[in-house]
Amino acid sequence: MSKTLIVELGCEELPAGSVKPMSTALASTLSAALQSAKLLAVDTAPTAYATPRRIAVSVPAVAAQQADQTQTRTGPAVSAAFGEDGAPTPAALGFARSCGVDIEALDRVTDKGGERLAHTFTQHGQSLEDWLKDALPGLIDNLPMPKRMRWADGDAAFLRPVQWLCVVYGDTPLRVDALGLSSDEHSRGHRFHAPAALAISQADAYADTLREQGHVEPEFDCRCDDIRTQVQALADELGGTPVLPDALVEECAALVEKPVAIAGRFDDAFLSVPKEVLIQTMQDDQRYFALLDSRGELMPAFITISNIASRNPETVRQGNERVIRPRLADAKFFWDQDSQTPLGSHVSSLKSVVFQKQLGTLHDKTERLVRLSRFVSGEIEADQVLTERAARLSKCDLMTQTVYEFPAMQGIAGRYLIHNEGESAAVADALEQQYHPKQAGDETADGIIAQVLAIADKADTLAGIFAIGQKPTGAKDPFGLRRAALGLLRTLIERRIELDLAELFAAAADGLRAQLDDSTRAMDALPYTLERLRSYYTDQGIDSVIVDAVMACNITKPIDFDRRVHAVASFLTLPESDALAAANKRCRNILKKSNSQPSDVDPSLFTEAAEQALGDAIESTRGQVDAHLASSDYNSALQSLAALREPVDSFFDHVMVNTDDDTVRANRLALLAQLSTLCSEVADLSELSR
Repeated sequence: MSKTLIVELGCEELPAGSVKPMSTALASTLSAALQSAKLLAVDTAPTAYATPRRIAVSVPAVAAQQADQTQTRTGPAVSAAFGEDGAPTPAALGFARSCGVDIEALDRVTDKGGERLAHTFTQHGQSLEDWLKDALPGLIDNLPMPKRMRWADGDAAFLRPVQWLCVVYGDTPLRVDALGLSSDEHSRGHRFHAPAALAISQADAYADTLREQGHVEPEFDCRCDDIRTQVQALADELGGTPVLPDALVEECAALVEKPVAIAGRFDDAFLSVPKEVLIQTMQDDQRYFALLDSRGELMPAFITISNIASRNPETVRQGNERVIRPRLADAKFFWDQDSQTPLGSHVSSLKSVVFQKQLGTLHDKTERLVRLSRFVSGEIEADQVLTERAARLSKCDLMTQTVYEFPAMQGIAGRYLIHNEGESAAVADALEQQYHPKQAGDETADGIIAQVLAIADKADTLAGIFAIGQKPTGAKDPFGLRRAALGLLRTLIERRIELDLAELFAAAADGLRAQLDDSTRAMDALPYTLERLRSYYTDQGIDSVIVDAVMACNITKPIDFDRRVHAVASFLTLPESDALAAANKRCRNILKKSNSQPSDVDPSLFTEAAEQALGDAIESTRGQVDAHLASSDYNSALQSLAALREPVDSFFDHVMVNTDDDTVRANRLALLAQLSTLCSEVADLSELSR
């Protein structure tokens, strides 16, 4: 018979970032160990529980006892086990002694090494309790934790002092020693609402017992849902929309055992500060949820998550309002100071901040951005005056007190400050959006001036770091080049910008000459950036075979690459695609083995109707393909190639390429070379046949 096993470690308050990961780790390692020990009756998933004061796991269908197992232990070969007189040798006697039996009790088995002595015995299974006594201390000790501590005068070490250990199997408490404690059936409820010991009479009732008697919600995700529900309800009462980032919800869930949402307010005067500063202050410093009105503007209110259901919630509200006031006052002070100084006045002070030792200061980077933005704007016909203005001011807000105190405000602070000075909206938006996309899933820059600056900023960083030989490794990417490369590609592709990366990095390399004697290695950024296209399209569900087929054409314009990828994906839906891809691969293989340079095709040397038909089809198709390529209509170009399927199949069915006549053979190889070239205009179709 199988029952549910519950194991709970009760701790002093754990760091918020470790609550869920440690409970998940305990659940997976304990379940895996039980399965390895053949103590799981069926393969079922464990349930992890996590609160600031406990990590626990419930494993269903656990057997009470390991099954007995018949095992056979082999010993020395029979030829070495007995002497010529039939007497057992020391090897045989030693084997029997190690098995705890007489020599006469040993069996004989035959394996690939010949006949050997053997001992067959029954290995009696352990009880679950005995197995846990051996296994649980090691499982706990191997849990991932950033740092361990000791407490009292014992040798036990854990992330935080462990106060109790509860192990219950079905309705039976198990006695297991770990971390200097002996387990029993007692858990603990909420530190304030139910501090006394709480008996877990049934392992299956663990969660319900904590909820009903302990005033604790043990499931992490349930607390997250409860927080979202309560915050939304209070926001609705206040007429606002809550800012509910998942990271903040999960952090609050890791800080409380029974969430209680409480709303508070702050002085309207603080609303003169950019809402992003106030939201960051509330979230990072106090774990508060901000509220937005119907226009998306910040409301002078917040919602906090308390760990107690206070008899006087007004006191709790007032306490939180009192705490947030000096935080917001600091933010307002920094902003007011920055607002008194024109943003452009910080340009000269950029000379005092090193961007990278070999690449110079932020001022040097700014000068390169001005130059590179000028090039990009010329290529995509953007306003050069505005792009140069945006590039000149792009890093100035890094010198403000606001960004110094709130680093996440880089770009955002610049947008507000320059907008307040009456600068154009295009320049103001560019100062913020130069960093877009900041992370996966973010939008790319949406204005043409912002796009120019975003492209220039990422290209300069990529080219510069590669130029000094500090390309990222598998483990280290201190300058965020992977993110920069993918952001550059996304901007060019998703905003449909016709810009060649080879030309872009060449311009960036040229701009580095003021800081570097040799900037040629900057071009190494080109293949690195193009390689990121693999992950970009894989994330969209596009087969890597398609990406490889297009990459074989050495396309350096991302938007052109994108058109080809989608055209090939569409081509693969045609019934002719597989046959044409296979034929093209066969064609490539024949040409590789020929070791001859293809010459011009001479139609007068055609001796077979099938080769004449293929030659005519290639000639007629080439004109269609060239016309479609001229307008970048790759879908139509590939559809034109589909018409080659029948003449290609007929050619390979009826024509011997490697004929004895050297002249005819060379002409047929030249015909195949033409076919191969034509089938590689959009993508290397031979790559599609794998």
